Formats: sequence, structure tokens, C-alpha cells
Amino acid sequence: MIEELKSHLKTVENFVADNLDDVEAFRIKYLGKKGILNQYFAEFKSVPAEDKKIFGQTINQLKQATTQKVEQLKAELSKVNDEKSLYGDLTRPAEPSEIGSRHPISIVKNQIIEVFSNIGFNVSEGPEIEDDWHNFTALNLPEHHPARDMQDTFFIQQNPEDLLLRTHTSSVQVRYMENTKPPIRTISPGRVFRNEDISARSHCIFHQVEGLYIDKGVSFKDLKQTLIYFTTQLFGKSKIRFRPSYFPFTEPSAEVDIYWGLETETDYRITKGTGWLEIMGCGMVDPNVLKNCKIDPNEYTGFAFGMGIERIAMLLYQIGDIRMFYENDLRFLKQFKSTF
Repeated sequence: MIEELKSHLKTVENFVADNLDDVEAFRIKYLGKKGILNQYFAEFKSVPAEDKKIFGQTINQLKQATTQKVEQLKAELSKVNDEKSLYGDLTRPAEPSEIGSRHPISIVKNQIIEVFSNIGFNVSEGPEIEDDWHNFTALNLPEHHPARDMQDTFFIQQNPEDLLLRTHTSSVQVRYMENTKPPIRTISPGRVFRNEDISARSHCIFHQVEGLYIDKGVSFKDLKQTLIYFTTQLFGKSKIRFRPSYFPFTEPSAEVDIYWGLETETDYRITKGTGWLEIMGCGMVDPNVLKNCKIDPNEYTGFAFGMGIERIAMLLYQIGDIRMFYENDLRFLKQFKSTF
């Protein structure tokens, strides 16, 4: 029996493993409750008295050798695994990845979409490169119409067909009306382009959300109630006013102001001391626009509105320069990490 123990000693001394699972199996084989060592300890009582001393010493040697071997292999393999996890995976980034943030324009756009989605408006999208019909003519802006001067444009191609970067997302509404029968209730968010001087308050690229509602019996009071709901949900303010204006695709047309208040110095600055702030344009859809989209103006009426997302974002977050939205300055963008 002593020779068996010495044989196990040699086995333990020569044992090697290249993974922790094999080491654990080795430990259980010798040191587990039903392992080899416990079996020998159980047989200790039946060993002759003259052999007990050497038998006990050999068992203890086997136990110590096994324990040391297990600890040694675990330490070596754990170190190797740590090194592999740190240096073996070449696809791992050298620096910890920082959590990004949504762009303020995307944040405000999603907020506007959510407000109108709650009252049944869906979202429609269209191309940023448009033809003359969808961008101008169908919207009651025929060639040489003086109102076209209000929207100097970036033309990409003029022959054989005029193609340009869209100047408003009203072109999306035209496409939607051409392919959808009333009732229509949709908003069209997207990027638009105009040949304007770049300054703190204007840019040649900006974003719009335009809305359209067409059905039987739609009136100006429906437009007013819709916009009161919108301003209350987005700004927490319900006092608005309509100022007569001109848009070729709506009649009558109006600019919409919201009463911002005069509680702080900033309020005085952004409202020029009046307390009122312009936020959008709107009006009843011109019958000619309905005809161009093959909708009978004698049966259906509707309203439309449009607003600039940058302008809304500048109000909500007190941003003083529109150019900051496009400069990709991380110091500016990181401010919106905690904003949904």
C-alpha cells in the first residue's frame, strides 16, 4: 500500500495541465470527498501498527504535494489567461469606449415627432434632391413667380430637367398627397438647403418639420387647436398669436408667435423685449395645391405648418449660435449626454 502511495506521489509530481478545468478535475480526483486521499485515510485504521508511522507520513506527503501542485498550476494558468485577455485580442480598443450622445437636432426632432404622433400624425420622408415640380410648381410656385426669389436654391442640373437641393420639406407633402387619398395627417421632418449667408442666426443647411392635415370640413380653428396642443406639450406654453403673412401654397397664411414671457434677461434678449417669439408659419392649403395633387378642393380642405428644428433647439437649450450644430465640437455635444 505504501508503494501505491509512492506511485501516486510520482504521478502528482509529473502532472501538467494547460487549462483550469483539467486542474480542477485533478484536484477532485485526489482531494475531493470521494478522492484518493480520503480513501487512504479511511484505510489507515486497518494498517498494521508497525507500518502506521510511515504510512501516515506518506499520506501527508501526498496531500501536501497535491495541494502545492494544484495551487501552482492555478496561479500559472490564471496569469496566462489574464495576459491573453489583455494582449491576445487585437480587436479590443486601446482606450475604453466613451458613451456617446444624441445630437441636439435629433433630440428635438424626436420630441416634435412624439408630440404629433400622439394625435394621429404619421411620419413621411422624401428625397433631398428634388425636381422643379415637387419643390416649386405643384406648390403654386410656377416658373418666374416672384415668390421664388424668397428661396434662392442650389441647382444640381438644369437640362434636360431642373434638379435642385430641396428648399423645404413641402416637397415631401406633395409626393405624399400624390400617392395617398385623404384623410391625410402627416409630418415631414428633414434637411433642407437655401442659399443664405451663414451667421449666428442663419445657415445654408437647416432642418424642418412640416405638417399637413387634409380631410372633409377642416378649418382654421382645427389648425389653431392643433398648434396650441403642440406648444403646450413642447414648451409648456399655450398662449399663441397669428400674424397675417404670405406663403404661395397656403391661403390664408400666418406666422405663429408664442408668448415666451419676460421673466429673465434672456427672455428680453430673445424676444427683443416684446415677450413674443416667432416659431413657425402656417395656413390653409391653397386649392391650387390640392388640384395639382389630384385632390378635389370642393370636397376636401386642409391646413399646413412648418417650423425650423434648429430654431426650436436654440430656444429649448439657450444656444446662441446656429453654427454650433454643425461644427462637431465635442465640448458642445457632450452637454447632451444625459438628454434622451
